[in-house]
Amino acid sequence: MSKALLPWLILLLVSAAVSSLLFYLHLPAAFLLGPMAAGITLSLCGATLRIPRPCCLVAQAILGCMIAQTLSPAILGVLAANWPVVLLILFTTLGISGLSGWLLVRYSALPGVTGAWGSSPGGAAAMVAMAHDYGADVRLVAFMQYLRVLFVAGAAALVVRFAMGENAQAMSQQVVWFPPLDAGFLWTLLLTAVAGGIGFLLRIPSGVMLLPMLIGAGLQTGGWLHIELPEWLLVLAYMVLGWSVGLEFSKAIFILALKTLPQILLSIFCMILLCGLMAYGLTRWLGLDFLTAYLATSPGGMDSVAIIAAGSSADMSFIMAMQTLRLFSILLTGPAIARFISRHAPRENPLREAS
Repeated sequence: MSKALLPWLILLLVSAAVSSLLFYLHLPAAFLLGPMAAGITLSLCGATLRIPRPCCLVAQAILGCMIAQTLSPAILGVLAANWPVVLLILFTTLGISGLSGWLLVRYSALPGVTGAWGSSPGGAAAMVAMAHDYGADVRLVAFMQYLRVLFVAGAAALVVRFAMGENAQAMSQQVVWFPPLDAGFLWTLLLTAVAGGIGFLLRIPSGVMLLPMLIGAGLQTGGWLHIELPEWLLVLAYMVLGWSVGLEFSKAIFILALKTLPQILLSIFCMILLCGLMAYGLTRWLGLDFLTAYLATSPGGMDSVAIIAAGSSADMSFIMAMQTLRLFSILLTGPAIARFISRHAPRENPLREAS
């Protein structure tokens, strides 16, 4: 066997083993978390595998269509009727993000811009791209962002698993891996390619996922399309997305970030806790179930949250509406917050870039 193929085979086997174990334990998003864990393990052991970007884009577009299956126009009325609470959640999330970045810069050796972008709970890929434009160390920003995604996804999956109790086992047993397919599947693939391609060409942040999600929801609501996605295709998309996160970790960046790792982890845990408290507030103010509220306020990544929500009984429409609003609010305010932190947060002995 070629030496070039051996790491990929190991990655596949480890991913399958971990995913099967998590699925046996009825943990939501098992086929996301398993490949994510396998990718991290191999990366920290020195593997230099990377998922081709086109594969990641296709997986995101498929995920967008999956979300579109569950979206309902009625959610717009819910958001409009409760706009003060929605705005409060968004502004609170921005405040938590800014405070987290400020404290990281103040009490760690992270450079100001890097700490600000690394702590922003927006789309991880978008944050890394924007951080590069503003002069941050993209290696550390990527490490912080994907570490956040890892812990947020893990925490959300555990919350969903324990909240669902015995229902989690029932949902796992209801999975039909190879359902019969009709013309709807071909039209869904066409939607994935066209809408995802437009989102990519327009360079909309997370557009490869958002456009299939919005266009697909509109077509399905209007009765023009029945979105059909077999479980085996979704699993492939989940695995690609899990690998794309896990393989972003590397031994070199881990060593570089080791000095500030305790502060980074503390900021992530505090963000998860505070968002959990907001979720509790939503259950009191809007009467939502805790699963929906928790996933709606969970600090990203949006694709991971969507996959976890799909494996639960939560309200996907409300969750994705809140996640999308959070993403764009972070994208709009991120540069200003980063500039403020880098200029005004006191810092000493910033972490120097590795040569």
